Amino acid sequence: MSNSDIYEVKKVEQPHDIETCVPGSKSITNRALLIAALAEGTSVLHGVLYSDDSRHFMQALYDLGFPIHIDEEEETVTIEGFGGEIPNEEAEVYVGSAGTAARFLTALLGLSKGRYRMTCSEQMKKRPMKELLVALEEIGSQIEYEEEEYCFPFTIGNFECKKSKVTIDVDKSSQFLSALLISSVLLPQNFMIKMVGNHGMAYVSMTMRMMQQFGVGVERTLTGAYRRRNENGYEAREYVIEPDVSAACYFYALSPLLRVKVKVKNVHMDCLQGDIKFLKVLVRMGCKIEEEEDGVLMVPPKDKFLGGSFDLSSFSDQALTLAAIAPFANSKVCMMNIGHIRYQECNRIDAIVKNLAKMGIAAIEQKDNVFILPGTPTACEVETFEDHRVAMAFSLVGTMVDGIVIENPGCTRKTFENYFEVLEKVIY
Repeated sequence: MSNSDIYEVKKVEQPHDIETCVPGSKSITNRALLIAALAEGTSVLHGVLYSDDSRHFMQALYDLGFPIHIDEEEETVTIEGFGGEIPNEEAEVYVGSAGTAARFLTALLGLSKGRYRMTCSEQMKKRPMKELLVALEEIGSQIEYEEEEYCFPFTIGNFECKKSKVTIDVDKSSQFLSALLISSVLLPQNFMIKMVGNHGMAYVSMTMRMMQQFGVGVERTLTGAYRRRNENGYEAREYVIEPDVSAACYFYALSPLLRVKVKVKNVHMDCLQGDIKFLKVLVRMGCKIEEEEDGVLMVPPKDKFLGGSFDLSSFSDQALTLAAIAPFANSKVCMMNIGHIRYQECNRIDAIVKNLAKMGIAAIEQKDNVFILPGTPTACEVETFEDHRVAMAFSLVGTMVDGIVIENPGCTRKTFENYFEVLEKVIY
């Protein structure tokens, strides 16, 4: 693929079975980076994702003074942690458009003694941060805002614990809770974190399982609050990062479209990532799953590709993927409980409705749900809104229809920088 401002997806004329690999999980990579920095000793992370988001996270840790060795060719990162201490008492960190880095590093620095200036891209300035910042202020963080209150940029730190519990609202992002949980090793053991709001908890479950893998257990009390089970901090270790299931889903979604078998190497149904539930959506739509030693094999429907209603609250990154393949189903597709995706890299519900309308497909937004009617998409230029998942998801339509053009294809650098090259390699 050239470095063009647009990319035209070519319709697949001779479909064939697909076997491919995807990069490491962004969600696991960024959690592992932070946990390793908080651990005591040297950790080696294998299968690391190298993308805009993860590079911003690694650069931030370097700017904070952590000894970090990066080997992109071997997909490894070696980090020396200091048991919760940050080497540099003052620093400036830039998180780009990486929501995970923005929330996770804000919690780390907000619960630390130094003073740290945090900056970001224009896109990240518009994304939700207030709920986390309010909680940190209540606990004892000092925060000085440079522009709009409760938004980037700001200076944070000088932490002194003033409370034994805090309430965090996760309506707009479960990352607020994950951020506090990971950095809870900087708080007293019995500190309580209460959650309010309605959000899929798959990523919080991932956070808790990873914390346990590094030696820190979390429990929920009878009142529903979270607290650490043990007094000790994280233990440095070697850690293998799973393939990115969010990325794998784009290829699995090709199975019912192209009527081919698809395998993504080393993806398994017992993985940490909530997006694995999307594979079960494909099963409900007529596909079949075969768990093989080297990865899950998706078998296309023998008959019709079925519509239906699906609750995506716990794996909402796949709303765009489902929206892209929904027009090819035999009946209406309803995606339920996805209101919070309005607050991600872009308003993803708006991106779904507008782009499908350009293709001549009816998509109806009703509160937190979107209904998509079947039809034959027509050629159009897909507006990506600088959102990597919009670009990758709607490329699927182009494998079935001539004239689907993706604007700003380079936005996939955020999580999967060579996505279009991999797509070309496996489908043509």
